[in-house]
Amino acid sequence: MTGEANMTAELIDTTSVRWFHSFELPGSQRIDGIKSLNILRAEADLFFNEDVSGKSVLDIGAWDGYFSFEAERRGAARVLATDHFCWSGPGWGTKDGFDLIHRALESRVETLDVDVMGLSPASLGEFDIVLFLGVLYHVKDPYACLEAAARMCKNHLIIETVTALPLETIPAMRLYRPGELGDDPTNFWAPNISALEVMLDTFGFSKVEAIPSPVSQSHPLNKKSTPSFRRRVDNNGTYRTIIHAYR
Repeated sequence: MTGEANMTAELIDTTSVRWFHSFELPGSQRIDGIKSLNILRAEADLFFNEDVSGKSVLDIGAWDGYFSFEAERRGAARVLATDHFCWSGPGWGTKDGFDLIHRALESRVETLDVDVMGLSPASLGEFDIVLFLGVLYHVKDPYACLEAAARMCKNHLIIETVTALPLETIPAMRLYRPGELGDDPTNFWAPNISALEVMLDTFGFSKVEAIPSPVSQSHPLNKKSTPSFRRRVDNNGTYRTIIHAYR
């Protein structure tokens, strides 16, 4: 983007879009989507816990593009935003919101309408940082899709997903009936953290860190792992978890 000093302060008509992400635009105009700006900012600080200046970033499942534009704002040299499910696939979203923000910010973020399984390092190259946020539980084959995301990653893969089975000691995933998870029939699987660690190790990542999402205040990782607390944890509960994986 060209910088806040050059941005137009004119109000932009945002009423035609059903927004998932929230934004603050030039001239202090706000867009209030389903996910609040406070949560998005808190998540961004956890996702971008390292300097992204000069790095290449791939945002898989970008939707309205908050994290794509945030990576650019924080100095990423190249950002490619991809989506299909929400831009032209079966999801209820569209690319209209992304395009509107892209114009408003005079952004240089690149876009590609492609499903995660269609991503290819041979044609697109590898990226220093790959964002795989809020996608894994929507796919029918989470192993293959996570592997596809990993193939695009040169160094740092950041995952945000629903996790389940927090008391299960072996790698496992829970399969949900249609509509059971979040009343959304496109939610299928929730792995436990151990399953994510095994998959990421298999895909060549040498270091994996799991932290709670700011939307999961009751996440087991927020508490001391004492026997008394573990007895209170619901193994049927679901939690939002952020994973940082490094080559």
